[in-house]
Amino acid sequence: MDIIKYNKLAWNQEVNKGNKWTVPVSSESIQKARKGKWGIVLTPTKPVPKDWFPPLKGLKVLCLASGGGQQGPVLAAAGAEVTVLDNSPKQLECDRLVAERDALNINIVEGDMRNLCQFKDGSFGLIVHPVSNVFVPDVRSIWQEAYRVLGIGGVLLSGFLNPAVYLFDWELAESTGELRVKYKIPYADITDLEKSIRKKRLVNKEPMEFSHTLDDQIGGQIDAGFIITGFYEDRQTPEDKDPVALYMATCIATRALKP
Repeated sequence: MDIIKYNKLAWNQEVNKGNKWTVPVSSESIQKARKGKWGIVLTPTKPVPKDWFPPLKGLKVLCLASGGGQQGPVLAAAGAEVTVLDNSPKQLECDRLVAERDALNINIVEGDMRNLCQFKDGSFGLIVHPVSNVFVPDVRSIWQEAYRVLGIGGVLLSGFLNPAVYLFDWELAESTGELRVKYKIPYADITDLEKSIRKKRLVNKEPMEFSHTLDDQIGGQIDAGFIITGFYEDRQTPEDKDPVALYMATCIATRALKP
């Protein structure tokens, strides 16, 4: 199974469904960003601290696997030179829509977050990578490529899921509210789900997910050469109906520096 191709089509469908991560920001948000009043998220609810960002004016920014018309347009309106890379053409159409609607200059690139060969070494001063590496089977190549395309002193802002959320039987939790440990970490929908459930998700063209260990998420950044300089946790909102979020933070954000 070509999981990258499959998830591309699945996220195209998520755009059609109106998934909240595919809803572009409003023109009002863009106008506020132009006046210096802006903020973005890497995780469901908490805004990224302003002191995590280098000065944005003229800064070359890569929004990595960050289509959807959200982070990229806001940063462009705030003065950055933004490139948005995503696997889903329809996610990228959301960014193109905002760029055309609000007269923003955004470079839009379709591609795999693990392979940034179209960019030269040291091309960017900031990479924004919200929760998205859950849709690829390996993450260490993401950190290595991010390190390569950042210049010295460049910053990587990342959001990702706490792998513990994949321990539980979600079908049971959604039907009864009971959290029961069922899976080992690392976990993958395509290999660990029961056949009938996996088949149903594939028929419905739902995105297929992969958990990753903290050794690969945080240790992988360090091994790539980064210094971790910031960290916080976040969780899904009640509207997301995530049973695990009732008991623990489900998401992590990190700030990493290329020294």
